[in-house]
Amino acid sequence: MDAVLSKSDSDKELNAAALEKEVAWFQAVVKARFDLYFERETDVGEIYAVSAPDLSSDRSEYAQIVRESGMRFDERLIVILALLPHVQPQTLDLFLMNNRDLTRGFTEFGGWRGKHHSGFLPTCETAVFILAGDDLSTRFQVLRLFQADHSLSKHGIIKVAQAANGEPFLSAALTITAEYLGRMTTGKSQKPDYTMHFPAKLITTSLTWQDLVLSGDVMDEIENINAWLRHSAKILHQWGLGKNIKPGYRALFYGPPGTGKTLTATLVGAAADIDVYRIDLSMVVSKYIGETEKNLANVFDQAINKRWILFFDEADALFGKRTQTSNANDRYANQEIAYLLQRIEDYPGVVILATNQKVNIDEAFARRFQTSVHFALPDAEQRLRLWQGMLADSRLLSKNVDLTELAEKYALSGGAITNAVRYAAIRAIRMNRETMAHDDLLNGVTRELLKEGRTQ
Repeated sequence: MDAVLSKSDSDKELNAAALEKEVAWFQAVVKARFDLYFERETDVGEIYAVSAPDLSSDRSEYAQIVRESGMRFDERLIVILALLPHVQPQTLDLFLMNNRDLTRGFTEFGGWRGKHHSGFLPTCETAVFILAGDDLSTRFQVLRLFQADHSLSKHGIIKVAQAANGEPFLSAALTITAEYLGRMTTGKSQKPDYTMHFPAKLITTSLTWQDLVLSGDVMDEIENINAWLRHSAKILHQWGLGKNIKPGYRALFYGPPGTGKTLTATLVGAAADIDVYRIDLSMVVSKYIGETEKNLANVFDQAINKRWILFFDEADALFGKRTQTSNANDRYANQEIAYLLQRIEDYPGVVILATNQKVNIDEAFARRFQTSVHFALPDAEQRLRLWQGMLADSRLLSKNVDLTELAEKYALSGGAITNAVRYAAIRAIRMNRETMAHDDLLNGVTRELLKEGRTQ
């Protein structure tokens, strides 16, 4: 075995060593709180007498986050509390003790039970008990640590999840976000993926701008988005326009399927080194009626700290032309639209809505966007560039292949041309050939035309 640890293994070991010290400190603080609260004999007059480990020279990712975030005693304790169910859940078993007088748990300990986790899961009440005990003044001061504008939430380190309307604020579950759980344990940031509670998918591509064939007018509009991503800070702050201009940028992409809307959004993100998350509104609305707002809020809450580009596909599912409200379902749908529109307007990053037909988008919504980009079907010259780009290796083609004829004769989108090439490649392989013939490509084209209800 190689004696030299990989960077990944090194990150894990450094984090593990740092967290072992933090957990030991947390246990000492909790012991002090219990001793003080239950009036046991103790040498500690207050929990703050239990010094936190010195992380000033610690090289772990965990220590680096603590330093960069400026975490003090209270913040560090809250973060460890949120981490413990993932790294050492048995540490919290102490909070499962019963109140003998009531033969049930202590209300002041807070906590909630998961569906499968058998241990104690902390709430904000748990953190407040540790930090404040029964001191009401300190309790009020601690409340600020869970506000949305506090660094712990603002930077996306912890998440405060309210279980139900009308319940006390401190009964909210206290959890560590997936990103910081990864960084503080394995040293790697974990990107969220599509789930029923997170209706967004990270999209990437191996293609480049050279593979994208668009008209000059469209590319000019796209360059405006690229320029905003590169220079928005200068425009808003150095030029002083931030008083009147919101920090976000909203664009509408419209045009037939396969014309490059999704690829363009992905390349814009790649150029700016920003993740692009695709939200399929048709899927969200149809599958999660009644929870649309909550699930989309989860996307926005995570995105706001990370500068993600949010790409809403099939945007007319929520932004279609509105009809007169006739029942409760219509009123609820309008509430969803109003909520999503407000979140989009307040989002400080780039939001791109995509639709096949601009006429399907309500004009009142369309006016709120900085740019509207029409992705038209490519002309014959552009189609030839697409064919040539996909089949750049001439060794894959038989001598009878005429890409110019295919480009001039058949009006296809870039996506349809890609499908035709895929079909031709499969057909050639099935026939034990190393090259694609003109008939292979032509058959692929015919299939695409039939899918669109055309014959030529």
